[in-house]
Amino acid sequence: MASSGDGYLLDNARPEAGTRFDALSELFDPSTFRHIEQLGITSGWRCWEVGAGGSSVVTWLAGKVGPTGQVVATDIDTSWVAGPAEGVVKVLRHDVGRDAPPEGGGFDLVHARLVLVHVTDRERALRTMADSLRPGGVLLLEDADPALQPLTCLDEYGPEQMLANKLRTGFRSLLTTRGVDLAYGRKLPRLLRETGLSDVNADGYFPITSPACNTLEAATVRHVRDALVAAGLATDTDIDAHLANVAAGRLDLSTSPMISAWGRRTAPP
Repeated sequence: MASSGDGYLLDNARPEAGTRFDALSELFDPSTFRHIEQLGITSGWRCWEVGAGGSSVVTWLAGKVGPTGQVVATDIDTSWVAGPAEGVVKVLRHDVGRDAPPEGGGFDLVHARLVLVHVTDRERALRTMADSLRPGGVLLLEDADPALQPLTCLDEYGPEQMLANKLRTGFRSLLTTRGVDLAYGRKLPRLLRETGLSDVNADGYFPITSPACNTLEAATVRHVRDALVAAGLATDTDIDAHLANVAAGRLDLSTSPMISAWGRRTAPP
């Protein structure tokens, strides 16, 4: 997570965080890497990975930019981020919603995945990232849009699927009480244009039925279990039954759509 905010629901300090990072990497790294490849990454680029969380994207970027490039990986909690390539990767504690760009800016690529939707001051964070680009540099933002597809079981044909969707509704309610914009992903193209970036494009992706979806669901429900029960959104019996259903492999679980949007800072004539 890249910016502090009161009551952040998916705290990186919880033991489930590592499992969630691994599942998110398995689900979304291929799409992220495809986008960055298409944006032209090459050796020597300076990249800023915002809200790095785990190390999968950081490691991949380091391999792409090589020894002549640099990857600055930032988060408010860097305990899950490793520096896999000494001299190429720099890990910094940084709050994108409050702090100036690290390393004086001048980045060829700035990337954030599942970050801005949780940041309290999203407008300031977006401006910070856009302002950190060198002329010709590109900003790639990837964020979920839970309101666009609110279900975890698209095929709600039985009580197990209905229970899964009940817990997903409760999770979305908890996110809303903590300031999360459940419709943020769809706004990214417009917001990139409003920051002055050009050549803005976007697409969307969400997996349906995957072992990593099961892993992510179980880790997320365990992560927020106490909050769900305390808010009266689910009972311990509900949660135990759902986790058993997930473990048994009887559910076709999906994620919220991931919207990827990118734009370029116009180079001076």
